[in-house]
Amino acid sequence: MYKLAFLGFISSLIVPTVWANESPTESSDKTFQLTLQEQKQYDYPEWGLAALVRNASIPYSVDFGVEDSTVTTFFPMMFYNGEHIFLRGTEGGVHLYKHDDLELNAIIRNHFIDIPSSLQNSIGGDTTDYGAQLRYQLNDTYYTELDLMTDPNGTFHTVGSIGAQYHRGNWLVRPKASVSWRNKKYNNLYYNLGDETLDSGFDTKVGFAARYHVFDNLYLLGGAYGTYLNSEARKSASINDEWQSEVYLGFGFFNNVEKKYAEPLSLPEYIRVAHGWATPSNIGDILRLNRVKDEYNNKLTSVFYGYPLTDELFSLPLEIYLTPGFVWHWSSQVQDNLQEYVIAIKAYYTFQWPVRTRLGFAEGVSYINELTYIEQSEMDRKGYQGSEWLNYLDFTIDINLGDLFNEKHMRNVWLGYSIHHRSAIFESASQFGRIKGGSNYNTVYLQFDF
Repeated sequence: MYKLAFLGFISSLIVPTVWANESPTESSDKTFQLTLQEQKQYDYPEWGLAALVRNASIPYSVDFGVEDSTVTTFFPMMFYNGEHIFLRGTEGGVHLYKHDDLELNAIIRNHFIDIPSSLQNSIGGDTTDYGAQLRYQLNDTYYTELDLMTDPNGTFHTVGSIGAQYHRGNWLVRPKASVSWRNKKYNNLYYNLGDETLDSGFDTKVGFAARYHVFDNLYLLGGAYGTYLNSEARKSASINDEWQSEVYLGFGFFNNVEKKYAEPLSLPEYIRVAHGWATPSNIGDILRLNRVKDEYNNKLTSVFYGYPLTDELFSLPLEIYLTPGFVWHWSSQVQDNLQEYVIAIKAYYTFQWPVRTRLGFAEGVSYINELTYIEQSEMDRKGYQGSEWLNYLDFTIDINLGDLFNEKHMRNVWLGYSIHHRSAIFESASQFGRIKGGSNYNTVYLQFDF
């Protein structure tokens, strides 16, 4: 339906063009030019959801028990460029100040720790850096960044970068070069497995990220970077190589750069309020209605906001939203009150029945300040160290209450059921600690469009 509507819109442009070119009168040409000036095209928000595999060399020496030369991880990525927040795959943040070409951002970034996958749960998987970023757009192509960062251990480092963006046909290429100053604590934590003491130093990193538009909303993604380790790291007996390399390859769904929209996006924003109960059952058992009740009756309450991104994907009527959420895990006899923070991209498909019914699915990332009982007990059974950061999935089905009760004033209200799911993608993700398992909650919700 949407594809036909789009073709109809193109036809409405072509037909007047032919007519105007064949018309002998000057007034008809002026009328056509005025029509073109009055026609408006709208850009929908920039967004993307991607799945990539990252392969990196391991710089550590065999003398310290490191026999693997590379490590691979699966990395889901989200992209969004908004007025207040941004997501750039391995990092995200908030614009604290933005004026013309200058930005001051608070950022959070995944910090890859490239050790053998077999050690990433026992020693600890990737960590997270956070700090401030000053970004200046030099012109349409080039930009500079200065990052002041630290990790949870208080290891301080700064990163100065210059990058560019080249758009040619179906290709989008982003080369980047950076110099990072690592303080003494950083070098000793990440580059020193022995007894020597390292001082501070400078790393140099160069590389690029690329995106190729295959068709419609489908893109291929890739990238490659090389890091020349600082002089203190290179002299460490723990380090086996002066250079460390990393390569990314995957695919994703993004805005169709070839498409111009004839109408503004009309999807409503929404607020969703849910309440649910923990279950030790996995998703397969839940979908087969073979779920088991949590013996301690652990519960959560969540609030999610939905910001519309597009109303179609591959010319199908799929409504796509960016949806951040806050989750409160209630205290019980086995856990205290806990807080969870989520950001995800959500897709809805609506069945236009007499009572409208929607299926929904979200993919994102979840952070919790302390593992819940239902999650920690599974980690204990399987012998894993749990992770506060995990992949987030949300499965939903809901009905429109206005249609159900034939009440116009309730047509913006939906009643639904959802599965609130945290997991680590079957030991494939170093950023989630190489674990298998997580937690599930059955929830009911009301969603209000506005």
